[in-house]
Formats: sequence, C-alpha cells, structure tokens
Amino acid sequence: MMGKAGRLHDRSAARRSAEIEVGERIRKLRRESGFSLRALAKRSGLNVNTLSMVENGKTSPSVSTLQQLAQALDVPIVSFFESQQVEKTVVFTPANRRPEVDFGRAQIQNLGEDLAGNAVQPFVVTLQPGAASGEQTIVHTGHEFVYCLSGLVRYQIDGQSYLLEPGDSLVFEAHLPHCWENAAEEPAQILLIFYPADRRDKPGGRHFKPRQELAMKIAFITEDGKTISRHFGRAPYYLVMTIEDGQIIQREMREKLGHGQFAGGLHGEHEHHHGAGHEPDTASHNKHVSMAQAITDCEAVICGGMGMGVYESLRRLNIRPILTELSDIETAAQAYIAGTLTDHPEMLH
Repeated sequence: MMGKAGRLHDRSAARRSAEIEVGERIRKLRRESGFSLRALAKRSGLNVNTLSMVENGKTSPSVSTLQQLAQALDVPIVSFFESQQVEKTVVFTPANRRPEVDFGRAQIQNLGEDLAGNAVQPFVVTLQPGAASGEQTIVHTGHEFVYCLSGLVRYQIDGQSYLLEPGDSLVFEAHLPHCWENAAEEPAQILLIFYPADRRDKPGGRHFKPRQELAMKIAFITEDGKTISRHFGRAPYYLVMTIEDGQIIQREMREKLGHGQFAGGLHGEHEHHHGAGHEPDTASHNKHVSMAQAITDCEAVICGGMGMGVYESLRRLNIRPILTELSDIETAAQAYIAGTLTDHPEMLH
C-alpha cells in the first residue's frame, strides 16, 4: 500500500506535469495565432520573461495571468487545459492521478478526461472558504448533477436557494440561471457532473473563472462588423465591445451559431415559437442558449430584430436584449454609453 509520502510525491509530480502541459498548450495557441513571444507579451500586458517561464513549465501561472492570456489570444480560459485528445471509450482515473487545475479558491479534478463524445463531464471540485462562482449567474445546455461530499455548498437555481450537506444532491435543467458558493468557513467538496445537450458545450469554463472584471461588455448582432443585423438568428457574428470608464477599449468579432448549424435547422417558426406567457419551449430555449454561449460575459446584446422566443431566452440568461432602429454599430455604441439608446420591443416579430 502506498504511504502518505508516496501519494504526495505522485500529486506533486502530477501538478508539475500539468504545469508543463499548460505551458506547451499556451505556446501552441500562440503560434497558431501567429504571435511571437514578445508580441503576445505586449498584447497581454505580461512581462516577456514571465511568459517564457510559463511556456517552458518553469512557473505556475495564476488565474489572473491565464485570464490575460485568454483575452489576448481570444480563447476561453479552459483552452489552456485541453490536451491533444485521443478519445477513449473507457476512462480509468486513479485517485492519485486525477488531472487537476486550480481556479482561484476552487480546485477541479477531471474524472473523464478525453472521454469520446464529450457526453458526460464529471469532476470532483474542492471549494475553499469564500469560493463562489461569481455574481453573474451561469447557464448552459443539458443537465447538471451535484452531490455534496463534504462541507456545506449553497446553490441558487432560478431564484431558489438550496443548501447541500454531505449526502445531499441536486439535478436540474442547466438552462436555468444558477450559481454556487461554499457556505461555510471550512473547505467543501462536491461531485459535479455535466450532461450537455450540445457536445460542443463545455460548462466547466463558465463555472470556474475569475470574478467579473469591472469593465462591461456589450454585443452587437452583425454580418460585417460595422452594421447591426436585422435578424438575430441568421447573423453569423457578434461584435463584442469592452467598455471601461465610458470608453471603448477593445473590440472583438466572435462567431455565432446560426439556424443552419442545428440538426434539422432552427428556422423562423422555431425562433418565434413560445408557450403561455411568451416563454420559449425547452427545445427552442436550449438552441437559443447555444447561440448565446459566445456572449455569456456580456450584459447586453443589441440587434435590429429578433423573435419573441429569443428575446425571452436572452432575458433568462441575464443578457439584456435591446432592439434598435439604428444600423451603425459605432453610433449605437455611443448611444448606449451615453444612456440614450432607446429599446424598441415593438420591433419583435
């Protein structure tokens, strides 16, 4: 039987290996994006020597450093922990060799790394005192299962509070806005399993990230990055602006899922379909969640036209939909910053 020293050695070795893999992944993403080491350092605001040490696995990057690099490379932070997958139909994970990542006060151990199909995503999560998912609620596709192993964990789901003690569990539709926190002054541990409806969805990236930055982000539905599209579903891009102290400090184009990218299509009649109280049906809402995945960090999305179903789905995702008669993105952005951009809900169709 392996002693405590042996287990600690294995964990230390695994952590060291993870640091090297993260560094290699950052280097690969940097090269794929066409940046030199110095160019990425300048773009991210990091010291070039620090970046070099991270890439060579000689230092463990902080969450803040990873966030700066993720923004500079325009990738989700979880991209730094995705290895070149050799998909497996059976994944055996020894207790002392779990792939492990620290996110602030949360430690995540992946129990299903490289599982073929990405249909089930299981994690053991250790939450230090004060650990929380942040002020902004989380939404994603499929279902989420939570089992409390130790400590006290509070989940908020669609406005309802649930306090989990050891042995308690939750299963819920993950499109419902939710968040979590360690509810005690001692570490807590949970088994967390995601069952995404869209296998491209990786909910862990939204559950474990640094707290929202002070700058706000808004998104525009667009086809060319200059004009506001009149149809939410058909437009292929979001133009996301980061605004700080009333100034636009960053612009980035993000790809957006459209009607043609869903099996069977998502046509206008689905976008407009709703039940009692104008709420979209579950299938339509899940598709809207997938379409909005790229802008979950935005507080508002501005469009020239959309269906009632999309409108209600965005509101449930805590993203404010604004319909405008303006066509020029820059003009609408300045109006939003000045607080003079008028919402025209009568333009819903």
